[in-house]
Amino acid sequence: MAHVVIVGGGFAGVWSAAGAALARGKADLRITLIAPGEHLVLRPRLYEPEPDLAKVELGRILGPIGVEHLRARVGTIDTARRVVVAGGTEVGYDRLVLATGSELVRPRDLPGADRLFDIDTLEGARRLTEHLRGREGFRAVVVGAGFTGLEAATALAARGRVLLVDRAEAVGEQLGPGPRPEIEAALDALGVERRLGTTLTEVGDGYAALSDGTKAEADAVVWTVGMRASELTRQISGRLDHLGRLPVDRWLRATPEVYAAGDTAAAAFDAEHTVMQACQHATPLGKVAGYNAAADLLGLPPRDFTPGPYVTCLDLGGAGAIFTRGWDREVMASGADGASIKKHINQRIHPPVDDAERILAAADHVRLELPFFPRKEPAATA
Repeated sequence: MAHVVIVGGGFAGVWSAAGAALARGKADLRITLIAPGEHLVLRPRLYEPEPDLAKVELGRILGPIGVEHLRARVGTIDTARRVVVAGGTEVGYDRLVLATGSELVRPRDLPGADRLFDIDTLEGARRLTEHLRGREGFRAVVVGAGFTGLEAATALAARGRVLLVDRAEAVGEQLGPGPRPEIEAALDALGVERRLGTTLTEVGDGYAALSDGTKAEADAVVWTVGMRASELTRQISGRLDHLGRLPVDRWLRATPEVYAAGDTAAAAFDAEHTVMQACQHATPLGKVAGYNAAADLLGLPPRDFTPGPYVTCLDLGGAGAIFTRGWDREVMASGADGASIKKHINQRIHPPVDDAERILAAADHVRLELPFFPRKEPAATA
């Protein structure tokens, strides 16, 4: 029996499994997802105060659609033999989907690096949560004023004093100037101090030393800087992009037998952009890659990856949220309106469970559904 193997249990991996099951229908095709954990972790929500709420049992998604789950970690991919080695066991495949995501780029040679906290994984978020539990008025230093750093800083500001540090001269540098005024206003309202054009030089017992020669009191130093694709991409091809991702064609194929999805795939969004390492792209990438891996074996026509509109929704804690659209990140909603959209999105990223019909229907729906929102009108002038 032909075999589709999916490596990775995040959004891209889970939706690759559902996409493959959709293509399979009633055909004779084995589908196996390999991931070490029991849960799909809703990684975009790990900045929230209770990270254990951000997970879904894999068995409730995979079981109803007839996908096997091998609980193991893949260490080797042998593309010549079409075999992966997981937990010491060789698993053969006819088509492979690599969906092992990305990981935080951790600092090298930083004194006290072992003291750093992160919210990159469920284990990391749990460690930070337990460290600060019951400690109202703590002091936290968040390193990185990008998307993750801003969400972490504004969430922590509800319970403590926060210093946000970034080597850039502006907060949210990668988000561009569009949403910056709203971000700055939110940080001011929440009392989040900023130290820009500055880097972390040491983490000590109760302090963070900075490149400007100062030391900031810190009960926790949270590192949020940099993401890079899983190292397993290097076992597929030596031709990777600057984030370590596999270039793929419009069917998300990296080699004749290997597809890539999620943060491991450098897929074209349009003529000028590749997809972002984000949940909004990981989900449709998975649906298409998994479908095409199975379709290739079953003689079915492949599906093109046709992403929906690019949006961002940045949670700013007690100051609401910002919802933007387009690569220039035009602000469409902010404050309480933005928070309402963020809540809607956080609900939408939860996959259906226990019901094969609903799971497969969701796998068949690739494009992002946006909540309705009115366009901002320019302020009237006298």
